[in-house]
Amino acid sequence: MRRTLQAVGESVEKPTLYYDNNITGTLVLLRVMREAGCPLLVFSSSATVYGSGSEPPFSESSLVGVGVTNPYGWTKFMLEQILRDTAKADDGLQVVLLRYFNPVGAHASGKIGEDPAGRPNNLMPFVLQVAVGRRDKLTVHGDDYDTADGTAERDYVHVVDLAKGHLAAIQAYVDGKRPEGEDAEETEGRCAVYNLGTGTGSSVKQVVDAMGEVLGRELPHAMGPRREGDLGSVFADVSKADRVLGFRAEKTLKDMCEDGWRWQQANPWGYRTEDEAKAIDA
Repeated sequence: MRRTLQAVGESVEKPTLYYDNNITGTLVLLRVMREAGCPLLVFSSSATVYGSGSEPPFSESSLVGVGVTNPYGWTKFMLEQILRDTAKADDGLQVVLLRYFNPVGAHASGKIGEDPAGRPNNLMPFVLQVAVGRRDKLTVHGDDYDTADGTAERDYVHVVDLAKGHLAAIQAYVDGKRPEGEDAEETEGRCAVYNLGTGTGSSVKQVVDAMGEVLGRELPHAMGPRREGDLGSVFADVSKADRVLGFRAEKTLKDMCEDGWRWQQANPWGYRTEDEAKAIDA
């Protein structure tokens, strides 16, 4: 069974794993969709396609595929082109590319959350595991970026807002809404592109401070070197999704921390037993 592969750092360490899983898996999916007559693909793309060829905020018309710094980003860039070509050639297929920025948080019930297998590759699950005592401290990778406090900035979007973005994209398809006017040039054939983010960058330090406020105590952390493949600042221009889909993220960074912490408190070892979790953490 294929698992989701979405970590920048891991992709640098295991590039062939990412190319095989993400590209081959999508090609298989397209073949099965064609056989089943499925007319719509809402594809999880990524802000990593923007690379370093443009400056934030990134809009859907910003340059992509220049200065992409990691294999994960390259797989998303390549797949976007594959899907454009496929949609152009197949008049029975509509593709919507949703460029995620940094999904975090959990369902407010505390029953559904992120449970990475082994050491987390992304910031928020690592922060939550430190908060619950599963890990000793967070290492902040780099404090010399050209940002307000020197730590890397990302556009963190709550997973509930992300889910609503998907529903908005599907509803637009059902209603026959397509980008037009100033947005029309961003659509190739039957392939539309939308950023899903908040439009605001938050630094690693701001995330650490926000989690500390939720916890009522400081989150243990220390500074470390930059991580290979990371960019300094990445955040979205979200105006197109607002104009065409009527979608705008609503939840704040505090909401993301509160909901994530509610999940992690209720599930300190994720969906696993303590012994199972410790075995894969080792």
